[in-house]
Amino acid sequence: MSKIVKIEDLNKAAQKGLVTLMPKKTKIMVGMATSGIASGAAEVYKALDEEIKKRKLGIILKKTGSMGMDCIEPLVDVVSPNMPRMAFGRMTAKKVPALIDQIVKGAIETEKPVYVIDEEEFICTDKKIKYLKGRRPAALKDIPAIGDVPFYAKQVKLATRNCGVIDPENIDEYIARGGYFSIYKALTKMKPDAVIDDIIKSGLRGRGGGGFLTGNKWRSCREAKGDIKYVLCNGDEGDPGAYMDRSLMEGDPHSVIEGMIIGAYAIGACEGYIYVRNEYPLAVANLAKAIEQARDYGLLGKKILKSGFNFDIRISKGAGAFVCGESTALMASLEGKAGEPRAKYIHTVEHGLWDRPSNLNNVETWANVPLIIARGGKWFAGIGDKASAGTKVFSLVGKVNNIGLVEVPMGIPMKDIVFDIGGGIPEGRAFKAVQTGGPSGGCIPATMENLPVTYDDLWKAGSMMGSGGMIVMDDKTCMVDLARYFIEFLESESCGKCVPCREGVHRMRQILEDICAGKGRKGDIELLENMSAAIIDGSLCGLGSSAPNPVLSTIKYFRDEYEAHIRDKKCPAAVCKALIKYRIDVDKCTGCGRCPKVCPTGAARGKIKQAHTIDLKTCIKCGACLESCNFDAIIVE
Repeated sequence: MSKIVKIEDLNKAAQKGLVTLMPKKTKIMVGMATSGIASGAAEVYKALDEEIKKRKLGIILKKTGSMGMDCIEPLVDVVSPNMPRMAFGRMTAKKVPALIDQIVKGAIETEKPVYVIDEEEFICTDKKIKYLKGRRPAALKDIPAIGDVPFYAKQVKLATRNCGVIDPENIDEYIARGGYFSIYKALTKMKPDAVIDDIIKSGLRGRGGGGFLTGNKWRSCREAKGDIKYVLCNGDEGDPGAYMDRSLMEGDPHSVIEGMIIGAYAIGACEGYIYVRNEYPLAVANLAKAIEQARDYGLLGKKILKSGFNFDIRISKGAGAFVCGESTALMASLEGKAGEPRAKYIHTVEHGLWDRPSNLNNVETWANVPLIIARGGKWFAGIGDKASAGTKVFSLVGKVNNIGLVEVPMGIPMKDIVFDIGGGIPEGRAFKAVQTGGPSGGCIPATMENLPVTYDDLWKAGSMMGSGGMIVMDDKTCMVDLARYFIEFLESESCGKCVPCREGVHRMRQILEDICAGKGRKGDIELLENMSAAIIDGSLCGLGSSAPNPVLSTIKYFRDEYEAHIRDKKCPAAVCKALIKYRIDVDKCTGCGRCPKVCPTGAARGKIKQAHTIDLKTCIKCGACLESCNFDAIIVE
């Protein structure tokens, strides 16, 4: 690779990238992020490769990241000259020969696409360059455009703009989408203070959970005393059910790198670190390759773009400790120490990594930076909510039909995410709550489904934005058991350095376990509330000070469930084993004999074609009978 030193070099690389982004021959892309691989994408890719080679076809086969609709993975896209891009969901290796047949014939007859993309626009460049302008064949007239698919209709893809579009291992394709033009603009046309001013004007807030104004943080770090400064990227995504940062690092690593380069230039840093959890091997591999490619092009290293600016990035792998998502614990880990937090009053922008000024932002925050520099802070501020500008990426999981990664404008009502994008609750069950902000977040009840999703509104409701996990619950979810689960997780992930967190969270877990086991006592709810206040006030870091959130929010909105567990010794959701029992409705039971066959203790018994019974003394409440019954005869109460 030749070094990029002027705008002509970037344009040349962009033209090279366009050749593979929109080739003159058919290209097939397979979503090979972790979500796709887990669904069988590797087998599909292998089958496609073998079929193309066997038939000696000139079809180009490429890997790409996730388009977000994980519920229909493996996802395969076909891009042909003068035709729209077609997306095929739930692809299998067995379907590959038939798909290739149809591509060769030029007619899609049996394996219908789930959506098509008629035209796409470069997001990053000042010019609006569009491609995919081909006319739809008649066979595709009934296939919806991507903007008409409910899952995508209300999304606005900024941070995830390139995921599922480019080959993450190809720097030229990133440049063809406008990549690295922003660093050129910053280094050649803007002073560091002007860059910071634009970030401040954008209203960009940290997407890692704290929600601090990014530009103000950069300004503080720039003004901090010290010749050596660092910029850091937090890719230690530990929330259960969260995978926003992983998808970005896997599908578009260059956007993170470019954002860090711009941030380093603005702050005056010459060295950067990306802290990634070791459980993300694909993210680590794609980042490492992207860093090497950027170095080869002269976009990292000495005298970037022939300027006096020097900057390079290293990757550091974490050991999976949840507490290392906290800034000071992360920096301690980078230094080779135990991942323990420091006191809250120590500001890392002044005394961070190796006691030097350090700026830490998460993956999604960095990925937004090149867009802001390309289009201006005012443009970004015009998207979303006035106090929460831009978009937010969420991993939408739990009891929802369309599980996947979504990016929506700030301020969108909660119900739009759950019902319009998420497709509602499976089996038509009742929507009960949404848990946001990870294990340290809170539960928003269905009665607040119109709540705007912003930093401030979530905070007022007793939850928080967090890094972007969003877990949907139906009426089968026990809120007391849910609080117990998250407190148990936080107890195991606490570093144990401070007493309020170490002992307080441990004791909260014991109380919640007693309540779920039917041993709850009068006054336990008040005790949990009082302990929460003490833990919040006395903990050293964000893990401890936010740990009581799942308990406080469930008490606030679902206090009746706590009272039913304690006073009535009943679990309204029929989840807590100690408080439920199984019985058979004799009017519905046909005596089919299925439940005795699956019952591990022989508690379910009866003669064929006669109503069965369950012996409560030997029943272990495993639920095997409930799952096996085809007649809704098993009742849990």
